[in-house]
Amino acid sequence: MSSKEEKKKSKQRRRELYSVARKYHLLKLFKPSKNKDGSDEYEEEIDASNLRLAFEELGPTFIKLGQILCTRPDLVGNDIAEELTKLRDNTPVTPFEEIKQQIEEELEQPLDEIYSEFDEEAIGSASIGQVYRAKLKENGEEVAVKVQKPGSYETVVLDLSILKKLAYAADKYITRTRTFNLPAIMSEFERSILKELDYMEEVMNIQKITKNFEDEDYVKFPKVYTNICSPKLINMEFVKGYNVTELYDKEVEGIDNIELADDIVNSYFKQLMLDGFFHADPHPGNLIIGEDGILCYIDLGMMGILSEDFRSNLAELLLLLFDGNSNNLIKQLMYMKIITPEQNTEELRMDIDDLLNRYMGAELDQMDGILSKLIDTMIKHGVTLPREFVMIGRGVALIEDIGYNLNPNFNATVALKRLSKRLMFEKFKPTNIATSSFNHILEVQHLLKDLPDRINSTLNQIEKGELEINMKHEGLNELKNQMSASLIIAALIIGSSLTILADSGPKIMDISAIGFFGFAFSAILGAYIVIKYVIRQ
Repeated sequence: MSSKEEKKKSKQRRRELYSVARKYHLLKLFKPSKNKDGSDEYEEEIDASNLRLAFEELGPTFIKLGQILCTRPDLVGNDIAEELTKLRDNTPVTPFEEIKQQIEEELEQPLDEIYSEFDEEAIGSASIGQVYRAKLKENGEEVAVKVQKPGSYETVVLDLSILKKLAYAADKYITRTRTFNLPAIMSEFERSILKELDYMEEVMNIQKITKNFEDEDYVKFPKVYTNICSPKLINMEFVKGYNVTELYDKEVEGIDNIELADDIVNSYFKQLMLDGFFHADPHPGNLIIGEDGILCYIDLGMMGILSEDFRSNLAELLLLLFDGNSNNLIKQLMYMKIITPEQNTEELRMDIDDLLNRYMGAELDQMDGILSKLIDTMIKHGVTLPREFVMIGRGVALIEDIGYNLNPNFNATVALKRLSKRLMFEKFKPTNIATSSFNHILEVQHLLKDLPDRINSTLNQIEKGELEINMKHEGLNELKNQMSASLIIAALIIGSSLTILADSGPKIMDISAIGFFGFAFSAILGAYIVIKYVIRQ
């Protein structure tokens, strides 16, 4: 496409965006009215259903944006987030003739050469793709064929270009949007949606999570036929069974709903806490229960990834939450950079105290929903939460809801606390501590290697007058005395230890006398330092 055609399409699309925004009364988001003092005033209230309808009309990019925003009530508010969840069930269906052409282009073969049967009615439709049921000609196996809607990629790329420009403009000219950092949000959205547009990402996701569960027999993931997959097409095993919602008020022979609820919570929390690679949208439509009672996750295009450090910190946070330790809980939230020192207000602390006091003395089976309530409390105080943390909170809430519908006595908190403790136990295993220590040693080694260059760079800046250093010498002599005394004590301890190990010279109680007196003198001197510089401060 020529540059002229691109500009023409972009201009046409911007007009369409403006028209739809005006149709659903969304332009007031960007147009301030003036207060009497001349300051800007915004009509902040918008109709959530109008926003959803506008996203639906604008197509795949905005439907996907809405689906991501529905996981961020901290940014858009609970009402809008709840309304945008409906986007999942209201996506338009592309005619089969267009889909057939797309399949044949991707496979470079006529449809009937790959499939002996192909149901022309879609069994599922999402913002970017549609799913069909078919039978492979080669082996007669039934497959689910996930196909990207024609033109989706081009539309998304064009929309992203426009949205990024709008985000930068809003961040520059509209004061109230700056707290949201719209350019950063758009960069994250761009990365996410472009990954989803490449169906080979989902193929790799399925392969990775299948390996994570290779030793578990209570859960499975669809088999993928990688030789007939492409960036716009996936052929995977068609999983026969029930959608989990069909079992809410129904008993099926061979399926134990109570056991199934436990399987769901255990499989999800394993992904979350132990593997750090988890299904980002575990809503009921993505859980299929096979006729043999085995749980199967589908639609693995969007996955969450948690680092080992984040999972470890999350486990500590959850244990503090379940134990009702509000003071240390807030410290942990600050350590994880979920809340800033400025957001650690008296009002926030009081609300967290109130939340935990409500659960004080409660058994674990009465604490479900506490993580969601903690997130709601922080949202109430204007805390912009890390995307992963919100995804976790939403995922846990979805799993809890599914569990309750399957088993009225279901309890997710017990499993979550058990896995948190297991993660903490793993963290302090000698082998893991050794690995962690080795990693820190490497960091120090790298720092020492870089130190001469950094010192030279700093000295050059000082010589050129590009660096100013302001020093305040308060307490410097006192600090010098403390450091000198500490070094002397350390030297005495090391020397005494070496003397004892040498096992020579006169002895007291079968210990080297020199080493004995060295330790004794170190203890006396250490006690003096503690009394002088610590206790009396």
